[in-house]
Amino acid sequence: MLKLSLLTAALLAVSAGAQAQELNIYSARHYQTDELLYKGFTDQTGIKINRIEAGDAALVERLKSEGAKSPADVILMVDAARLWRAESDGLFQPVKSKVLAERIPANLQGGEPGQDPQWFGFSTRARVIVYNKATVNPADVDTYEKLADPKNKGKVCTRSGSHPYMLSLLGSLIERNGEAAAEKWAKGMVANMARNPQGGDTDQIKGVASGECGVALTNNYYYVRMARSDKPEDKAAIAKIGFLWPDQAGQGVHMNVAGGAVARHAPHKEAAVKFLEYLASDKAQNYFAAGNNEWPAVRSVKTDNAALEALGTFKAETVSIGAIGRNQVTAQKILDRTGYR
Repeated sequence: MLKLSLLTAALLAVSAGAQAQELNIYSARHYQTDELLYKGFTDQTGIKINRIEAGDAALVERLKSEGAKSPADVILMVDAARLWRAESDGLFQPVKSKVLAERIPANLQGGEPGQDPQWFGFSTRARVIVYNKATVNPADVDTYEKLADPKNKGKVCTRSGSHPYMLSLLGSLIERNGEAAAEKWAKGMVANMARNPQGGDTDQIKGVASGECGVALTNNYYYVRMARSDKPEDKAAIAKIGFLWPDQAGQGVHMNVAGGAVARHAPHKEAAVKFLEYLASDKAQNYFAAGNNEWPAVRSVKTDNAALEALGTFKAETVSIGAIGRNQVTAQKILDRTGYR
């Protein structure tokens, strides 16, 4: 009997050890360079990665349906609005990590103030302005606020106001200028639309190139993709477009994140935290950011991305990404009141 108990204990120990050598990642990222990212972690730790990839909304629904039985350990998503919603749905858990606290800037850590962070930004993307060089003076559109000025009536194009990218921008403007000023901005944007909000960021860039739109908002990597494209139509479009960093004399360009968190019911929490810490390493930061022409969250890490360097240097906002997340509900109410569809 004693021998059987010892054998059972030994088998359980082996089983637990084997289980600890796996990590289950739910990811909304789909970039080729991520393969190197995952391989690097496995090579470094010996921990095997099992991965499920889907859109942000699909992953959230899956996590909700799985509940406490979910095998998810790490969740990777893009945009502060989406990360905040997942946090609000109780899908993450607080993480205490000296490595992450030291490597990831405080304004790129999400969660409630005064508590351990629930999610971390691992790369940053800028919400920039593109304009038609033949019809628009860049000095008339070099801040987010100027886009809502009556002099730009009939020139502005954006994607839907309720898209996470726009919700996060409005969440930032609420934090920067206050709710009343943000609502005034949204009203001005609606009044200045060249067309009803539609399509993605690439559609806004093409709208500017065709002349249907005079000016538009886009995340920087959509512009970089077209600028690096070999397609003649993309080259022709980019030749007609001007690119600028908003608010360089003010609070700087609005920055969003792609980030990650430990799942609430993670069966391998220790490995999950280890993976997030790995994402903050110099090597992983380059993989993570380069996959989508973004900038590393760790400020000391330098990229070797010529396309990003060609955009030049810029002043970035320092608004807390957690505060931007918490402003989502207010932002949506403003959009509803102003008719920003």
